[in-house]
Amino acid sequence: MKMAGNTILVTGGTSGIGLGLALRLHEAGNKVIVAGRRQQLLDEITTEHPGIDAVLLDVADPDSIVRTGEIVAARYPTLNVLINNAGIMLRENLLDPADLSVAYDHVVVNLLGTIRITYAFLPLLVGKPDSVIVNVTSAMAFVPYPATPTYSATKAALHSFSESLRVQLASADAGVEVIEIVPPGVRTTLLGQQDDEQAMPLDDFLTETLGLLRETPGAKELVVDRARFFRDAQTNGSYDTVLAMLSKY
Repeated sequence: MKMAGNTILVTGGTSGIGLGLALRLHEAGNKVIVAGRRQQLLDEITTEHPGIDAVLLDVADPDSIVRTGEIVAARYPTLNVLINNAGIMLRENLLDPADLSVAYDHVVVNLLGTIRITYAFLPLLVGKPDSVIVNVTSAMAFVPYPATPTYSATKAALHSFSESLRVQLASADAGVEVIEIVPPGVRTTLLGQQDDEQAMPLDDFLTETLGLLRETPGAKELVVDRARFFRDAQTNGSYDTVLAMLSKY
């Protein structure tokens, strides 16, 4: 992925990793459009950061995805990068029947939302120079965090989806690169980690991730050092130990 001169749409772009990526990529010389479901936050971002645009989008609503796709196609015909970042992470008790709704929301937002967005925006990307889809998954895709079982499952599914998407696009000679970002715990409001000293500071995560993007062209995955502990657990034989650790956290 080239570092400047892109037109980039970031879903879940009003806070956390999504907003951080949007601001850094805007500063690097890209046209950035943040997408989110709260108009007030979108308005605040565009006011505070001239040059960044915004579109209203609820990834849990198929009609909203279609409308946003039409708006983006009309306003930003040069769109060549899609960053699928929107997601939720909530605690879930599998012994509590009421938490089935929590599981459902994770699947609708994290998994179906990303899949629907990909289907909606792929026609805008195919055949364009330097086109990229970036899927933000999680280190929990590789070792689950038992306190958030369906979150972990959706991220594992998105890792698998990204692998298949990459193969299909390459086989079709579609000209669209697929990159997976694999964050560890990061100090954002996701699961209330903003004050968690065990989580990685957001600025550090952004700096290392964008450094990997710049220094490793053609990389399929961007895995910061803190996430390697989880990403490599299966292959290096530490999976059971890491899972036990997460079970106590």
